[in-house]
Amino acid sequence: MSKHFIKPLAASLLLAFGAAEAATIQILSRDPAGVGFNDPTPVAPVGGNPGTTLGEQRWNVYRYVADIWEKQLTSDVPITVSAGWEALTCDAGSAVLGSASAWNIWINPPGAAHANTLYPQALANKLSGVNQSEGQEDDGSGYGNVDIKTQFNVNLGQPNCLAGSGFYLGLDGNAGTQVNFVATLLHELGHGLGFATFTRGNTGAMLAGYPSVWDHYLMDNMTGKRWVQMTNAERVTSANNGRRLVWTGGEVKAKVPEVLALGTPSAKITAPSPLVRALAIGTASFGPAITAAGTSAEVMPVVDQADGVTGLACDPLNAINKLAVAGKIALVDRGVCGFTVKVKNAQLAGAKAVLIVDNANDNPPPGLGGADPTITIPAARISKVDGLALKDAMKARSRTRSGLFITLGLDMSQYAGADLLGRPYLYTPNPYASGSSVSHYDTSAFPNQLMEPFINSDLTTVLKAPKDLTFHLLRDIGW
Repeated sequence: MSKHFIKPLAASLLLAFGAAEAATIQILSRDPAGVGFNDPTPVAPVGGNPGTTLGEQRWNVYRYVADIWEKQLTSDVPITVSAGWEALTCDAGSAVLGSASAWNIWINPPGAAHANTLYPQALANKLSGVNQSEGQEDDGSGYGNVDIKTQFNVNLGQPNCLAGSGFYLGLDGNAGTQVNFVATLLHELGHGLGFATFTRGNTGAMLAGYPSVWDHYLMDNMTGKRWVQMTNAERVTSANNGRRLVWTGGEVKAKVPEVLALGTPSAKITAPSPLVRALAIGTASFGPAITAAGTSAEVMPVVDQADGVTGLACDPLNAINKLAVAGKIALVDRGVCGFTVKVKNAQLAGAKAVLIVDNANDNPPPGLGGADPTITIPAARISKVDGLALKDAMKARSRTRSGLFITLGLDMSQYAGADLLGRPYLYTPNPYASGSSVSHYDTSAFPNQLMEPFINSDLTTVLKAPKDLTFHLLRDIGW
């Protein structure tokens, strides 16, 4: 990726005076004839999108999403977006949907709040009132002077590219099993506008030796340091520190109570006293929601199944396991069969709830997917590390008692997706997820936020409170 780093001279001469105007977003297609926006394939209008060719519908979504962003942002300098549809990595079961990023990055743009700091071009232009790349030599790519470069997978939904799950090009959000392109494009343009760091979380190295404007607002709750105060090694640790890295910007913090629900899901160990603490969990898409009242019970593991594998609960529980988990929280291992199968088997054995121990080292643990309307007990996923600790604590159990008690419920002292001070968590899984870590909100946010690492089906096109925090974070960095 080509990027320019320029420290303007006589910066004060470039400052714009007066109130900024509503933003204008210009979409520049780089697609050849017959491809992408120029695809002549006939299609029926869908979900408020009146286009009658595939290319027209794609363009209409781009324009629709650009209009949404225009209404939120102010800038005297037009925002240029180079857009293209390309054959990105994919196979029958998975696919890269697309991406967007700032193409040019600037240090010390006039009007910036932080010195010796990198800013994406669209924001640098807004702050200075001047197009920073105006008159600059093109890098040879043909779109090197644009603000944001986007690319999306032209083959998505075809038999060899996530078959049957193409982009939904309607404007009404009714995507069903398809990928909602409106939400996807809203999300990606957010990155191009500045919802990202240019610092490498896997190495801790700052781009060209300078921090991103993003880094000034990252605080690690374990060290009390901001990213701009850390060494490379400290940033690497912080980027893998599940639910410890928070956003400290004042506007976002002020809006958290309006946007995020009060109550953070957790599995709290209540006894024995030396083990008392709250475990991070991933909630289930099936069964009853976890409540403030919670489900409290003794924990017992599922063991010694007929297939000779410990704890999977992929088959109906045998008599010994039924006796162990009846009236208890069943501890089950991930693997072999679906989550709903495991939980349903535990439910039929009389369990009050289920904790599924991850078999990967992910921390914090992701949610549990699946659907089964007959499941009536709550379930959650815990990390592999926490699961091993619980099993170790139950080594001396009897067939019906472990002495380990947990409450699966909501911690009402925290907003879902924020720390105790109301600062939202950034996404910092372990292991590090390239392209996702640090530059998204954490998946524990509820309601789901546009700038989480995954596009959820319940997203709206509202970018600010009371629905979403995206616009308020961009305001923190200068928008």
